[in-house]
Amino acid sequence: MNRRIWGMAWAILFLAVPVLGVATFAVAPAINVWLPKDVSIHGRDIDSLFYFILALTGVVFIATEMVLFWFLWKYDAAAGERRATYIHGSHTLEVVWTIIPAATLLFLAIYQMNAWADVKMRRPDMPPTVEVVARQFEWRLRYPGRDGVLGTQDDLHLVNDLQLPVDEDILVQLKSMDVLHSFFLPNLRIKQDAVPGMRIPVWFKSTETGSYDIVCAELCGWGHYKMKGRITFVPRSEFDRWLERKYAEQEATRPAGDASGNLAAR
Repeated sequence: MNRRIWGMAWAILFLAVPVLGVATFAVAPAINVWLPKDVSIHGRDIDSLFYFILALTGVVFIATEMVLFWFLWKYDAAAGERRATYIHGSHTLEVVWTIIPAATLLFLAIYQMNAWADVKMRRPDMPPTVEVVARQFEWRLRYPGRDGVLGTQDDLHLVNDLQLPVDEDILVQLKSMDVLHSFFLPNLRIKQDAVPGMRIPVWFKSTETGSYDIVCAELCGWGHYKMKGRITFVPRSEFDRWLERKYAEQEATRPAGDASGNLAAR
């Protein structure tokens, strides 16, 4: 009798897994424990893909857990009256459960092609707005100077404080000074590895003003946890005034005869 009770308890425990899992996803948005606010023009497509894949895998998860519960309950060894029958497997079944996941993955690959192209392939035809250089454990930023050309002596150098105009295409030139980092903007649905020795273009466009997180999504050393910055979007007029103020501050603190910055890697 005790074995029978324990068997039922284990079956109910396995049933609780999908029930609590589905309940967690159902409640999370209501208590604001969900995706960060989307402020990018392509965020809706990224989120739609996420929800589609979540629903697809969620249905499979619930179905397999329900089948597992049913088999645990129906074929409890303590209540069974006949011995188990062992088979060597089914070639047909093996083929079926190999083809179905492969076809599903192929469908997802095709379904997401347009969203991928918008974020990773359809680069805007424009010069870089800012250079972002990842370095243990900070984000070094370089804006074009008053000449509008990135990489000249009048460039503006900052750390961790990325300011950009709202409702405009932004092209970032991403680099790394040391190890592999990952430039992650959760609110813009952007994540791109910064690879040593490479200049990687990253582009986006914000639809709202505000200040949001910049984090490193790749374990890059002991100080990885503190590699944080802020990205702030403001109207163009306010951005221009901010740039002029920062240019003036940099020139005021630059040693006499030094016409170049010393923060960003060249």
